[in-house]
Amino acid sequence: MIFFVSDLHLSPRSPGATRLFLQFLGARAREADELFILGDLFEAWIGDDDCTEPFNAEIIAALRAAGDSGLKISALHGNRDFLLGSGFSAASGVKLLHDPYILSTAEWQFVLSHGDALCLDDAEYMAFRAQVRHPEWQAALLAKPLNERRAIAAHMREVSESSQRAKQSPCTDLQAAATDDFLREHGYATFIHGHTHQPAKHDHIVDGIHVERWVLADWHEDRGECLIWDGEALSRQAIIDENRP
Repeated sequence: MIFFVSDLHLSPRSPGATRLFLQFLGARAREADELFILGDLFEAWIGDDDCTEPFNAEIIAALRAAGDSGLKISALHGNRDFLLGSGFSAASGVKLLHDPYILSTAEWQFVLSHGDALCLDDAEYMAFRAQVRHPEWQAALLAKPLNERRAIAAHMREVSESSQRAKQSPCTDLQAAATDDFLREHGYATFIHGHTHQPAKHDHIVDGIHVERWVLADWHEDRGECLIWDGEALSRQAIIDENRP
């Protein structure tokens, strides 16, 4: 089996979601052969030199333990944790993938992405994305002291939250024409992504071919969700706190 999750946004400010994910890694996830995290595992990641910060270290240790149990874990960068690098990968055992990523199984083919690159109608966000994904911008940020980076990350979060409130929507949806082009470019593979926080299954007809697009749910303090491929079909499963009355 293959599990897919996205948009956990883990941070000390989300103890419920963090507890859910740790429970998930310690039990349910280990029933799978592979786990794909399609971006925004963390609410913010300010550099791999922050791996030893207690909260980050706890998540990294849980990922490492799950990997040592035999679960293969891979991840894409999101719009919050785009600075995840080789140091995180080495510490956690998580393989960082390029976005988009083609996943071929014996039965089917999927294309995996965080999804934000296709939100072309949100000009403000696309400008932000171009800035923070630029190698020179990242190098300049990583050269700053940790405390300064933490302050910058907090400010960026405040700006993002203010922008989302103004738009009255967590994230702009994917642009339809760009999505069809993306599906065509990637061989009409089943498309799985996150980012928009609008879980759904969309049916696209591209060049007369039916293509499914599955949008993953974001995680909350009292619930999460994973998408499961069992070799025949995709299905959603709720993740709830096993110790909650």
